[in-house]
Amino acid sequence: MELPPNIIEILKRRKPVRNVNQLHQASLSPLERLAVWITERVGSMGFFLIVFTWTMLWLSWNFLAPPHLKFDPPMAFVFWLFISNMIQLFLMPLIMLGQNLQSRHAELRAEHDYEINVKAEQEIETLLRHIEYQNRLLLALAIKNGLTAEEALRLSQNQASPGNA
Repeated sequence: MELPPNIIEILKRRKPVRNVNQLHQASLSPLERLAVWITERVGSMGFFLIVFTWTMLWLSWNFLAPPHLKFDPPMAFVFWLFISNMIQLFLMPLIMLGQNLQSRHAELRAEHDYEINVKAEQEIETLLRHIEYQNRLLLALAIKNGLTAEEALRLSQNQASPGNA
């Protein structure tokens, strides 16, 4: 009969727990950190509200203010559209890069979760084997003391019932 591994053997096989969030942050280059920082800021509702408010104020002022107080000539709107498109063209790949980096981080977390699940499954299996081994030993002791397996089970069930306390 094969003995189940003891707790020391289990602990020797165990890999140290690692924080994949810290490992991921440490693996990023400065440019990748900048991309993630920009993605987190630009991809927010706050940034959208700032750009929307600024655009509305700028357009309102240049359309509704008295002519001598307007700070942009009439063709400035076309220039503003051009600048807006350029910002979008530059930000789009940068945001996609940041999303790819965040996706890579999510994959690392998922892989780490898988490792933890495999480790937990192995430890549970070891515990089940150990319980099975103990059951066999107890059954062997009961038989050695002259009880049949059924009698030993019946006796253990009677003692475990709440009415026999």
